[in-house]
This record gives sequence, structure tokens and C-alpha cells, in this order.
Amino acid sequence: MANHKSSLKRIRQEEKRRLHNRYYGKTMRNAVRKLRATTDKAAAVSMYPGLVKLLDKLAKTNVIHKNKANNLKSKLALHINKLA
Repeated sequence: MANHKSSLKRIRQEEKRRLHNRYYGKTMRNAVRKLRATTDKAAAVSMYPGLVKLLDKLAKTNVIHKNKANNLKSKLALHINKLA
């Protein structure tokens, strides 16, 4: 167990950040899954901008790496273009 006030505070902050990051990481994964499962092109096109915004925001705050965000955006755009 930590002995210093500052280390106790650091532990509290890290736990809070971890839970925040887990929530948004899971939200992002579910949104990607939902878009990939969509077979309707119009629905996928309307979902895409919101997902891009979420990915960019998570990359900016280092929840995910910026290259991962760009790779996901690229793959999802290809998926949408392949839909009939």
C-alpha cells in the first residue's frame, strides 16, 4: 500500500482514467462491429461520420494509437464502398 498522499492520489487518478478509457474503447469497438455488420449502404454511410469523429477523438486523447484509428477508418470506408 502506498504511503504518500501524492501516490494515493495518483492511484485514484489512474483508476478513474483506466475506467474512462475502457468505456470509450469498448464503445468504439461496438460501433465498429455494428457498422461492419450493416448490409444497408445508406445506413452505413450515415453511421460512418460519427464513427470517424469518435476514432479521431480517441486517437487524440491516446486511448488508441493514431495509426490504428486511420487503419480502421480506411478499412471501414472500403467496407462501405463494397456494399451494394
